Amino acid sequence: MGKIAIVSDSNSGIEPKEAKELGIYIIPMPFFINHETYYEGQNLTQNQFYEKLKEGLDISTSMPSVASVTELWDKLLKEYDEIVHIPMSSGLSSSCETALMLANDYEDKVFVVNNQRISVTQYQSVLDAIALAEQGKTAAEIKEILEREKFESSIYIMVDTLTYLKKGGRITPAAAALGTLLRLKPVLQIQGEKLDAFAKARTVKQAKSIMIDAIKNDFANRFDDPQGKNMRIAMAYTYDLTAAEVFREEVKQAFPNHKEIRMNPLSLSVSCHIGPGALAVTCTKKVPELMS
Repeated sequence: MGKIAIVSDSNSGIEPKEAKELGIYIIPMPFFINHETYYEGQNLTQNQFYEKLKEGLDISTSMPSVASVTELWDKLLKEYDEIVHIPMSSGLSSSCETALMLANDYEDKVFVVNNQRISVTQYQSVLDAIALAEQGKTAAEIKEILEREKFESSIYIMVDTLTYLKKGGRITPAAAALGTLLRLKPVLQIQGEKLDAFAKARTVKQAKSIMIDAIKNDFANRFDDPQGKNMRIAMAYTYDLTAAEVFREEVKQAFPNHKEIRMNPLSLSVSCHIGPGALAVTCTKKVPELMS
């Protein structure tokens, strides 16, 4: 059995300390803030990011440089036989496409997984990759399994402010003004490819109910698993941990079979488009090879 390295990026929400504990490797995503370059988890913390966002500074996302990716691969291949590289969804960034292109020069050594995930669902893919490697699966087999399962997850996100959707051009200024006047709390969804509208709520309480009902509907109708026996629930948030902890308790009450619900800060690449105060809940079907 070959020795396999698992690589992902900071869009997974995996912080450097967690990566070390898991025995995996994380490529930090770069950001340009007022024309200066910052790297998530290195010289840019979550709190620093939101302070700069609230100050109205010019923030744009970028992708890891070719050198940062290939230098890590070259280093790891001195110690490992194969690499499984799990970037953020190709529908949300070109970093996956670039990694796939670069992997052509690492034939039978680097396997880039295009499994259409981000944030806590991408994190779950990393955990699945670790477990599959421990089972003795090859890097090629892990890639095949994760890509087969790529659409077996959902993300629902409540946006607390329309400011950043307007700034990013995702809604018109008129729609943002009307939504702000009506105090709307939009619920967005990510089903692999992109960020889409899902529903409109008038209050945070209503938005939470919409998201919980959406997960229940996915369990029953999309995954044919009403009790969620073969499903995982995870959560994400932007900036306000206290509000997120309250929501996690509400989700636990709604899904009593899911006592352990992992929660991480939402990746900054998504956060810069939706701003602070967002709450997200996700569901992911367990990989059949890992069902016990």
